[in-house]
Amino acid sequence: MAECRLRDGTLVGDYISPYIIAEVNSSHGGNMDMAMQMIDAASEAGCNCVKFQSWSAESLYSASYYREHPVAKRFVNKFSLKPENLRKLAEYCNQRGVGFSSTPYSEDEVDFLVDIEVPFIKIASMELDNLDFVRYIARKNVPLVLSTGMGEMEEIGKAVQAIKEEGNHDLILLHCVSVYPAKEETICLNNILGLRERFPECPIGFSDHTLGDEVAIGAIILGAAVVEKHLTLDRSKIGMDNQMAMEPAQMKELVRKCRIAQTSLGKKERILTPQEYEQRKNMRRSFVSAHYIAKGTVLSKEDLALKRPGTGFAPKDIENLIGRRTLSDIEADLIIKEEHLE
Repeated sequence: MAECRLRDGTLVGDYISPYIIAEVNSSHGGNMDMAMQMIDAASEAGCNCVKFQSWSAESLYSASYYREHPVAKRFVNKFSLKPENLRKLAEYCNQRGVGFSSTPYSEDEVDFLVDIEVPFIKIASMELDNLDFVRYIARKNVPLVLSTGMGEMEEIGKAVQAIKEEGNHDLILLHCVSVYPAKEETICLNNILGLRERFPECPIGFSDHTLGDEVAIGAIILGAAVVEKHLTLDRSKIGMDNQMAMEPAQMKELVRKCRIAQTSLGKKERILTPQEYEQRKNMRRSFVSAHYIAKGTVLSKEDLALKRPGTGFAPKDIENLIGRRTLSDIEADLIIKEEHLE
């Protein structure tokens, strides 16, 4: 299965312990104290990384859009984080032992993230057809996480090809449905398998926009290398995607369940634990005397029955019993031992 080594040394791959990203987006409300509290919450929940957004009013929408929607510009300005604040948050993540990354929307924002040595750069779904920008990011030779929401397979293929043509082969793909929130019946988790077949050299993860944790856990069962889930401190507050985000206690439970689900997958090979071998003695059957058997009896099938525990002759040993002579009387319903037989 595919693997990718991030800049901080973390190994991300299919069917191994999932790399769990807490997506903050704008749920911090542009408030640094709240952003740090969200880092605390993600760290305490056991997430591997906290991911922010690097957009600004200039890099997100056009001037004509803002003229038509003046409230949007005020909103974007309020909820965006300046580079110096992102740098402080990256430093705080380092103190808390959790990774920091962000999604850039301009070349300057890409350069900034490279400069502060993020473990990976996230490329948003909206950039799938923006191949010049994708190529620019790829040339930075930093591991990439590419989200595939709204993208047809052909578009995904072109973006992957563009990245590889720039010499960057450290690429993780995220299956994604770009609806907020997305309904479970629209998710098609088997797309994870489809992406893995189409791009076997790329670890495949899942960016989850559903409510709850069930779908994310399903992705883990399919071997997802990454799970990205939105985090908020308070779902009741107004903000981009805030109403579909998880609060800290839910995030902690999601991480716990994902770790358990991945651990439970094990290997394809049939391997019995020592405890199971021991359990055979209690739960399997062995041959017992079907009735009183006198000394010198030549055993036949009618003399035998099978009951617990499995500490005597096993069912597969029947040919080793039939036709053998008993050395002593055997009471009814006793486990037959080797010492009873010639």
